[in-house]
Formats: sequence, structure tokens, C-alpha cells
Amino acid sequence: MTEQNGLSVKAKPTARSAGSGDESLKSLNKVVRILECFSTSHRTLSLADICARTGYPRSTTHRLLAAMREVGFVEQDRERDHYRLGLRLFEFGNIVLANLELHREGRAIVDALNRLTGHAVHLAVFDGLSAVVIQRTESHADGSVPATMVENSPAYCTSVGKAILAYQPLEVLERVVDAGLKRYTETTITDRASLERELATTRERGFAIDEGEHQPGLRCVGAPIRNQSGAVFAAISVSSPAWQLPLSEIDELNKVVIYHANLISQRLGYVR
Repeated sequence: MTEQNGLSVKAKPTARSAGSGDESLKSLNKVVRILECFSTSHRTLSLADICARTGYPRSTTHRLLAAMREVGFVEQDRERDHYRLGLRLFEFGNIVLANLELHREGRAIVDALNRLTGHAVHLAVFDGLSAVVIQRTESHADGSVPATMVENSPAYCTSVGKAILAYQPLEVLERVVDAGLKRYTETTITDRASLERELATTRERGFAIDEGEHQPGLRCVGAPIRNQSGAVFAAISVSSPAWQLPLSEIDELNKVVIYHANLISQRLGYVR
């Protein structure tokens, strides 16, 4: 602060400090881009893989990975040139889940829906592009339930994703389409017109169906979840191999899924 005519005037940042801030932001964006290279299907990547996916020079990528390794964001594999995501990110993820009201309020309802239907149940929240599955419950033969696994699912070809996407504004749909409608199976919707028709049908009936669009032979039924203000931001679904979940059961099953989705919405403060 400086004094001018008795008034305090905030000093303007120097070009050097402003430039330093810009560089820090660019570096942060590069770190995020590297993290986005990893997925459940690409758990370990070589330095060359990461360079190819990001388009960054080898020297820049190596420097960023070294810094990320120091803070636990990535771990270096036994093969010195390979990397995987670090446990520090898992710790942060657990904190996010613990603070997420949807996770707390939905846990018991997810388990109840699993017991009632005997099918796998997924609870997902929308991140603006994908449906992030935060809870997955499947009954084992011994009655045990596996641990929660967080993963991203394409919004345009999963029942949880379509149940959310059907209620989003046009600009969100455009963002999803612009990101690419990758074909996963023979039934994946890969053009905008067909997707818009599918989402319109989803809004009319109040639930979404995935007919093996993301995983072959898997049939899923998903329903939207609303927050306190009534905006759809999450969804819940049941899924099973198509031979275990015939189309003749969908008419009754969708009512059960919608009921449990509405229960979660009510617990989050939504009033119909």
C-alpha cells in the first residue's frame, strides 16, 4: 500500500509477479492434463505415452512428473520409465467423498436397492462431462459387498449418464457432443440427432435405459436425482446382463429405481 494525497492506494502487481502467476497457472493446467491421461483401462503409462497424450515435450513432461512424484501424485513403477497415480490422490478422494452429501445420504439407499432387486447398483454424480460413479454395490455369493470404486462413465451411453444429461441445458449437451461420441459397442449412440431423441424419450418417461451401449450385453435402468433447488446433478441405476434382466421386467423395475432416486432427492432437501 502507498499513500497519495492522504489516501491509501493499493500497489499494482509488477510485470514479474503477474507473469509468475501466469506461469504457475500454466504449470497447474499441465499437471491436471497429465493426471487426465490415466484411467481404469490405462493404469500405468510410460513417459512416451504421456508425451503422446499431452503433446508436451519430453523434457517438460519429465520435469512435471518428477515434481508430481515428490508430492505423491504419481508413483514410478519398477520399470523406471513407467508411472501410475499415487496414493496421495486416493487420500484426497476419500476426503471429497466424506464431505459429499450425496455419498452420505445415498449409501443406505444404494444398499437397499441392491438387496431389493438383486442387481448391481451405481450412484453417480455429473462433473460437467462424465458421470462419476461414487458408489457401486454388487452382491457376492457369500452376501458380502465390495468396496466403493470411483470411476468415470461416459454420460451419453450409460443409464446414469443419460438420466442426468436429459435434464441439462443445451450448452452442456453441446460440450459433451464436442468432446466426441466414441463408439464402445454396436449399440452406442454416436450422432447428436439420435442422442437428442434418446434424451427426449428419457425426459418423457422419467428414466433412462442403457442397452449394452457402453458394455456389451449389459442392460441398465437409471433415474435422475435432484438437489435442493431441483436441478438434476446425479443419478442411480441398476444393471445386469441382459439375459438376467429381460425387457419384460423394465416396466416394474423403473418404478423401483425412480422411487429410490426420489428418496435420495428428498434427503438432499428437494421438495416436489
